[in-house]
Amino acid sequence: MGASSDPNQQDGSDEQQRRSEIYTYEAPWHIYAMNWSVRKDKKYRLAIASLLEQYPNRVEIVQLDDSNGEIRSDPKLSFEHPYPPTKVIFIPDKECQKPDLLATSSDYLRIWRVAGDNSRVEIKSLLNNNRNSEFSGPLTSFDWNEAEPRRIGTSSIDTTCTIWDIERETVDTQLIAHDKEVYDIAWGGVGVFASVSADGSVRVFDLRDKEHSTIIYESSEPDTPLVRLGWNKQDPRYMATIIMDSAKVVVLDIRFPTLPVVELQRHQASVNAIAWAPHSSCHICTAGDDSQALIWDLSSMGQPIEGGLDPILAYTAGAEIEQLQWSSSQPDWVAIAFSNKLQILRV
Repeated sequence: MGASSDPNQQDGSDEQQRRSEIYTYEAPWHIYAMNWSVRKDKKYRLAIASLLEQYPNRVEIVQLDDSNGEIRSDPKLSFEHPYPPTKVIFIPDKECQKPDLLATSSDYLRIWRVAGDNSRVEIKSLLNNNRNSEFSGPLTSFDWNEAEPRRIGTSSIDTTCTIWDIERETVDTQLIAHDKEVYDIAWGGVGVFASVSADGSVRVFDLRDKEHSTIIYESSEPDTPLVRLGWNKQDPRYMATIIMDSAKVVVLDIRFPTLPVVELQRHQASVNAIAWAPHSSCHICTAGDDSQALIWDLSSMGQPIEGGLDPILAYTAGAEIEQLQWSSSQPDWVAIAFSNKLQILRV
């Protein structure tokens, strides 16, 4: 990533090398939600979803054909979706022990099942915890618990987070998590999750003690929403958050609440997405409206660095990057979405 070559000096081997670093897929619509498949028998498979200002939207499952370097969509695995999904996640099941499931959030949480012979995608569950009300607060995000895959946590504009048991299709817990809309949620272990909100706070919840939450950080200007949250899977002491319309990323150490350990300040426009490396405790990727995806090495996090930290890798896309995901089963690969394009980059 970050490797570019002079087009006037390309020989075959250089072209071959570049081709194997970056693959692009063009969708028929603007992409918003996107994620990698986790199963080890489905390498280079991703789901992408449309952002259309209408009720019917689309989800496609695409896969890189390694033999010719093309990312292809399978029409049998493309399906209609109500409203644009705010997030899409494949079941965290690397060892292929469970059915091949995909979850999406929009008006409700939906679980979809990919048929074993790849002939179709069917709705398995529609999970709605406001059965007594015609109105449901749209879901801004959700996270699938890797340590206990029957648990999914959702965040909503109605200030709540809901923990679902997707096997029983019942609500485990619903909490009023914040004073305003909750924009993102992330698991940090079997029974611990965190959320960020329009109220400007990062809060951590433990399902063994639902009455209490710990405020880890509050944005310095009042009423500045926090919109995204990433919890470091390799070192759960660390998390990162994005401030709405801000070019900086705030990295937090939960042992020392309220004070960021480091602020990443090399983006030239609003940051839209963050992803911790799935295989390394000190690397994080960030992407934003400056069309850049930056990878940072945070191993020197604790020490003051003159002039602030610089990224170790930079990639410039063709438009504002709205989505970024780092593959947990193929950690050499990062996916980004901008405009109607999906790109996978070897890092």
